[in-house]
Formats: sequence, C-alpha cells, structure tokens
Amino acid sequence: MTVAEAIRAAAGRMTGSDTARLDAELLMAHALGMSRSDMLVRAMREDAPEGYEALIERRLDHEPIAYIVGWQEFYGRDFAVAPGVLIPRGDSETLVDAALELAPQAERVLDLGTGSGALLVTALLELDRAHGIGIDASPTAVAIAEANAQAHGLIGARARFLERSWHDDGWAHDLGRFDLVLCNPPYVEEDAPLEPQVRDHEPAEALFAGAEGLDDYRALIPQLGKLLSPDGIAIFEIGHTQVEAVEAIGASHGFVTQMRRDLAKRPRAIVLS
Repeated sequence: MTVAEAIRAAAGRMTGSDTARLDAELLMAHALGMSRSDMLVRAMREDAPEGYEALIERRLDHEPIAYIVGWQEFYGRDFAVAPGVLIPRGDSETLVDAALELAPQAERVLDLGTGSGALLVTALLELDRAHGIGIDASPTAVAIAEANAQAHGLIGARARFLERSWHDDGWAHDLGRFDLVLCNPPYVEEDAPLEPQVRDHEPAEALFAGAEGLDDYRALIPQLGKLLSPDGIAIFEIGHTQVEAVEAIGASHGFVTQMRRDLAKRPRAIVLS
C-alpha cells in the first residue's frame, strides 16, 4: 500500500472526526520522519511505513495527535508535549496578544501553571527585554517546560521553572514582583462534557477546578497583590461562559478588569490591573 492509499484508508476509519484527513496525514508524516508538506510533495507514491498502523490505532483510541507525535504548534513555534502535560491551544494565544499590546515593556514575567512552557517561552521571545519564571505543581511539566525553553534558545537565568503549587503556604515568598503575570489555570467544571481525547488523556489537575470551574481563580486572584509591580497586569485565560464570574472575583479584590476575545470571537481572557 502506498502512502496515499494508507492515508485514505486511515481517514476513512476515523468516522465522526472533523479532522480525519489531517490527522491521518500528520501521523503519516511523523511515521516517515518528515514534515507534512514534504510528504505531500515527495512521498505520496512511496510504500507506507510499517509503524503507521500502530499510530492510527492510538488515534482511534482517542489519544491526542500532539501526544502521539510529541509536539504542538503555538504562536508559530513547535513545543514538545507528553502525557501528563496540558496541550497548548490556539485559544491561549489570546493571552500573548493581550500581553504584547498592554505590557510591551514588561521585564519580569510570571507564568502560573506553565505546563509545556508555551506561554512563558513565547512571551519572552516576543518581549525582547523580558525574563521570567514559570511554576507548575507537576514535575513532568517543569521538565518539559525547561526543555522547550532551551530548545528555543532561552538558556540560563532568562527563563526559570519551579515545581510549586499556588495552594501551598509560602509558595511565592521568594519570587518578588512582576510586570506581567500570565495564567491558564484549570477552569473546567467537574461534570463538564468533554471529548474523550481530552477527558481520558490530558491531566485532570490541569483541567478541572470545582463544580463551577472557578476554584483556582478564587485561590489566585487574592494573591496577585503580592505578585504584581505597581503598574503590573495579570492576564488569565477563562472559559467563554465565565466572564462575569471572574470579573466579579477581580473587582472584589480591587482590580479593574477588561475582557479579550479569541479568534472565534468568544470571551477568552480577563486582564486585571
């Protein structure tokens, strides 16, 4: 069977998926060890590699493409990911866009719940003067974030990653203050219906935040006063139905808030200042 035939057959097996053809192509390119564009130009008539079927079986079991291939694109750059680390989404690019607009001179950046490090690494690469710290309660996430920072040339003190939880007493005692705080916290309701590739494979501790999905906003926003510099801002990702609730939490702690929308025009971020 040729590459083209194998891709066609695999896409036909992924019933119910809106991205079946793309998934089949990405997995084939991974099996061949080349980019998708190179594969489409040069390899479609070659014999399909033996390992392709095993990759398709993993996808049919709803394993995310990013975990299978080991990377996810974010803000035009590739970031390593692995099971146990939340996969960065394009929606989170809203936070970067807001940061570049509202805090272009930021020098100290804090990323709360850094995961793969995509938010912090991207912010530091886009903000020439900035250096920063990413924290995460997961040692797996901290290790992957460090690897991503090094892969993108952020070596040494410009980007540091620490294993810490904002639910622990004293977690921020030695961090100082920051011009910019970024945070994509857990914000999914415990009983929310999720696709199997999310609920069954991505880390629950990075997704769920109580019955209303608000537990981590309630934990973090009251602590911002000791983290922000006098003119600093914090940008939190939110679920599209959580605008009023998160704005109310911010206002109750003395913050002025504004909302930012993602490319689909849905509420996606709250800025606190």
